[in-house]
Amino acid sequence: MAVDDKHISNRIYLVAFCIFIMAVAIAFKLSKIQIVEGPRLRELAKKETVKSFLIPANKGNIYSADGSLLATSIPNYNIRFDAVAPKNEAFEKNVKPLADSLSKLLGKPYSFYHSQLNIARTNKNRYLLIARDLSYTQYIKIKSFPLFNLGANKGGIIVEQKTVREHPIGKIAERTIGYERVKPDGELDGKGIEWSFRKYLNGKDGKVLKQKIAKGQWKPIRDINEVEPQDGYDVISTIDVYIQDIAHHALLKQLKEFKADHGCVVVMETKTGKIKAISNLGKLKATDTTYFETENYAIKESHEPGSTFKLVDMIALLDDNKVDTSKVYDSNGGVIDYRGKKVRDSKEGGYGRISLAKGFEVSSNTVLVQAVYENYKNNPTEFVDRIDRMGLNKPLGLPFKGEGQPYIPQPEDKNWSAISLPWMAFGYGVSITPLQTLTLYNAVANNGEMVKPQFVSEIKEWNRIVKKYNKEVINPKICSAETNKKLKAILENVVKRGTASKLYSKDFSMAGKTGTAQANYGKNGGADKHYISSFVGYFPADTPKYSCIVVVHKPNTSGNNYYGADVAGPVFKRIAQKIFTDSPSTNEIKNLNKKINAQEKSFNAFYANSQSELKVVPNLKGMAGMDAVALLENLKVKVKVIGVGKVKKQSIAAGQALDKSKTIILELS
Repeated sequence: MAVDDKHISNRIYLVAFCIFIMAVAIAFKLSKIQIVEGPRLRELAKKETVKSFLIPANKGNIYSADGSLLATSIPNYNIRFDAVAPKNEAFEKNVKPLADSLSKLLGKPYSFYHSQLNIARTNKNRYLLIARDLSYTQYIKIKSFPLFNLGANKGGIIVEQKTVREHPIGKIAERTIGYERVKPDGELDGKGIEWSFRKYLNGKDGKVLKQKIAKGQWKPIRDINEVEPQDGYDVISTIDVYIQDIAHHALLKQLKEFKADHGCVVVMETKTGKIKAISNLGKLKATDTTYFETENYAIKESHEPGSTFKLVDMIALLDDNKVDTSKVYDSNGGVIDYRGKKVRDSKEGGYGRISLAKGFEVSSNTVLVQAVYENYKNNPTEFVDRIDRMGLNKPLGLPFKGEGQPYIPQPEDKNWSAISLPWMAFGYGVSITPLQTLTLYNAVANNGEMVKPQFVSEIKEWNRIVKKYNKEVINPKICSAETNKKLKAILENVVKRGTASKLYSKDFSMAGKTGTAQANYGKNGGADKHYISSFVGYFPADTPKYSCIVVVHKPNTSGNNYYGADVAGPVFKRIAQKIFTDSPSTNEIKNLNKKINAQEKSFNAFYANSQSELKVVPNLKGMAGMDAVALLENLKVKVKVIGVGKVKKQSIAAGQALDKSKTIILELS
C-alpha cells in the first residue's frame, strides 16, 4: 500500500512538474509575443482589421461658352442576384412577379428572367447578372421590384455602383472634349480637355479609416474623415454649342456627298482666338458610310496645304517691297519648268498675262511661283526667315498632346534642293496643320495680330473663378498695316471674282482662299495619289468676327469636282450664313430713348397743324377699333366702343362739326 502511495505521489510530482514547465513556456511565449513580437503582430492585426478607404472626389464638369453641359459624371449601376440569400417562401412567392417586372423594364421576355432566376436558385449562384449600365432612375425602379424590395440579405439584390463620364450633347466635338481612361496595363491615358485639364477636373480623393466587423463589413472608426475629399473644378470651354452644331452637320453633309475619307472644320473668334466650333469626322474603314470623331485632324494632322499657303507668298513679297499687286506676269500657257520639274496651272492653257493680285485670285501656280522664285532665288533664307518669324515653323503649343509637327525646309538642310523654293511657293514640300493655317488667316482678319487658338476660357469652382485664360498673342504684327489692307482686298476678291466666285453673295460678304493639294503623289508610282480640298477665310469681310477653315481628304474624284471651291467652300458658306441668319442678335441699342431735337421739332409742328386743321368728325369706317379710339382720344373726344374688330358704324357722321362735349359711339364688326 505504501508503495502504491509512493507511485501515486511520483506521478503527481511529474504532472505538476510538466504543468510548471508548460506554465513557464507559456509565460515565456507570452512575454516574447508581448515584448519582442508585439509591435509587429499589433501592426499586422491592425492591417487585417483596420484599413484606410479612399473617398472618391466628385469630378468637375465641362461647360460650353453658352453654359451648356458638355461632360459630366453620373452614377451607373449593375444589378446582380444572390440566389442563396432569400428564404424558400420569399423566393417562391416573388419569383414570378419579379420576372414580370424585369421583363417590362429591361425588354426581354418574362420566360427568360423566370428561367434564369430558377436556374440560379438551383445552382446556388450567388452572383447572377441581372442588368448592367442602368441609370439612377432605372436603379430606383428595380430596387422596388418584388423580392428585391426585401433588400440584400432577404431579397438577394446586389448593387454595384460606378461613376461614368457622359457627354449630354452626344458625339459632337467628342475628340476635343476628350476622355480619361485606365489602360489594360493600369496606366492612365486620355485625350482632349478631359486629359489636358485633369488636374483641375479630378479633384483630390479623401480617406477614411474603417474597422472590420462581422460578415466582412466595415464601419468608420471616427465620425470625421482622415482626409476630406476635394471636388474637382469646372472647366468652361470656348465652344459655342449652336455654332458647333452648325459646323458639325455642314461638314458631315459634305463628307457624305463626296464620299470623302475624313475632314475637319474649325471656327475661331477673330479678335480673341477662342475656338467656337471644331469638328473632326472620319471613317473607321474605307468601306464605311458612317462618320465618327475618330481623330482630332485639325490639331494632329500636319500635311502639305497646297494653294492656301500662297498667302505666305503675298505677305513676303508685299511686306519685303519686292513687287506690288499690279506687277504683271506671263503664265506661259499654264506650264513652267524648274530643273526638269513642271509647275502647272489647274486651267488648261494658263491665264495669259495677269497681275500678281489676279494670279492670287485665280490661284495661278505659275504666277506665284515666278514671283517668289525671281525675288528670292539668290537669297532663299530671306523668304524662309519670313515664314519662321510668322511662327509657322513650330507648333502652336496647344494644351493637347499629339499636336502635329510643322515642317518648313531650311536652306542649310541637306534635303534642300534647287526646286525647294519654287515648290514651297505653291504649298508643296512644306507641312502645317489646319489650325496653323487658320491662325495665319485669322491674323490677317485681325489686322495683323496673330493670336493663339484658345479652347478653355476659365476654371471655376461654382461661381468663383479659379483661373482665367486671357488672349495670348503669338505675333503682334505679321506684316505692315498697308500690306494687311492689300491682303484683305485680294482675299475678298477671291470670293467676288476668283476661284471661290461660286460662293459669292451680294447680301453677305466673305473673304478667303481655296486650296486643292495632291497628297502621296510620289508613292507607288502615283497609285496612292489623292486630293485634299480646303477653304480658309473669315466673315463678314468688312468687319471680320469669325475665321474658319474646312479641310476634306480624299473626296470622290469621279465628277472631277474635287477642287476646294466645290468641296470645302460650300461648307464654309453654309456655316457663315447660318451663324448670321439663324442666330439671334444680341447687339445692344444704346441711347434708344434719347430725344433728337430735329425730330421733336418736326413732330410737334406736324401734331399742331393736324390738331388745328381737324375741326370736323373724321371718317372712321373700316378703321381698326384700337386706331379709331386712339385718334378720337387724341382729339379730346369722348368715345364708346361696342363689339370688336373694325369700325362699321359711327354715331356722329363724318364731316359734321366736332363737338368735344358729345360722345361718339363706335360699332365694330
